[in-house]
Amino acid sequence: MNRRTFIESSIAAAAFTSLPFRTPADEHRVYPIGLELYTVRDLMKTDVPGTLSKVAAIGYKEVEFAGYFDRSPKDLRAMLDKDGLTAPSCHVSYDVLQNHWQEAIDAGHVMGHKYIICPWIDDEQRKSSDGYKRAAELFNKAGEISRKQGIEFAYHNHFWEFLPSPQLNGQLPYDFLLANTEAANVKMELDLCWITVAGKDPLAYFKKYPDRFALVHVKDLSKLPKLDPSKNSQGMIHEVAATFTPIGGGVIQWKKLLPAAQKVGVKHFFVENDEPKDAIPNITASYEYLYKLRF
Repeated sequence: MNRRTFIESSIAAAAFTSLPFRTPADEHRVYPIGLELYTVRDLMKTDVPGTLSKVAAIGYKEVEFAGYFDRSPKDLRAMLDKDGLTAPSCHVSYDVLQNHWQEAIDAGHVMGHKYIICPWIDDEQRKSSDGYKRAAELFNKAGEISRKQGIEFAYHNHFWEFLPSPQLNGQLPYDFLLANTEAANVKMELDLCWITVAGKDPLAYFKKYPDRFALVHVKDLSKLPKLDPSKNSQGMIHEVAATFTPIGGGVIQWKKLLPAAQKVGVKHFFVENDEPKDAIPNITASYEYLYKLRF
């Protein structure tokens, strides 16, 4: 099940915090360390409270939801509070953005979300002549609505946003979205792995757009793959995900990327592995690396 389908099914089954305190010492390390719960979705499907407790016991302080796993926002918030976790953000599908946005905002207030993020534009829409234009218009509209209610909207990338698009006359979709959305309404959750996979430099984007990045995804891989744009996007994700490692076990230079993210105002760092073979050992190793990392 891909991310879009997973989020849609999870959100449909459910009813539709302030920034963390930081000290000067925190500026030289990753704090707080968060987890994208898509990484442990299989465990969450069978045991939501138990999985959240395991995540908290590892040391994670923040989580990012991708679906609510058949639980109400009220019940989930109680579980988070019990384990000393906060959920500053969640992922919702494009369909929710179009058709259930106010419900998502209302749920976000209960959960304590400060950001609601769309992580996927369908292949067919991306291939249509005005697909990205429609996405930019929807993002601007949704972002304005949520911002006025105290929650910001953001977009999360994969690799294809950094490949030239024939529908945009060779322009990169990510550049198009940045240029055609308002900074006040649309922030970005930059996936530092996927942009690297696509051969682009996150530091260049931080420098050019210092006001657009609010959150990042942190994941690592053993080698940089050769992308095949002709492949179905989910198939390409699956192929690349086979090379994902715990954070620090791969080729991405975290000592450069993470402090650069902090300098442009990123406060939320979410560990993610799209397809971990054994989720708990994987996220434990990632946490331990980031907890010890200093720059």
